[in-house]
Amino acid sequence: MQIVLVFLYCVLQESSVHQATIGKRVFNLRVTDLPGNRLSFRRASVRHLSKFLSWIILLAGFFMMLWSTKRQALHDRIAGTLVLKG
Repeated sequence: MQIVLVFLYCVLQESSVHQATIGKRVFNLRVTDLPGNRLSFRRASVRHLSKFLSWIILLAGFFMMLWSTKRQALHDRIAGTLVLKG
């Protein structure tokens, strides 16, 4: 049940007009698609579910952002999303 609630929280917040969870809003970050538009529920779901791949490969997917020109982690590349300031 907790997994479903966390999934819904993340996906609904990132696909909302806020484009971010409360934590991202605190740091003035928002999640967009590549052109800068608000995420659909489907794209936000793909982004969230793709994070499990990064965990499975010992967090390497999260560290990919350090070498990416657009600062995209593995789940962002899979979903076609960006995390932007502002």
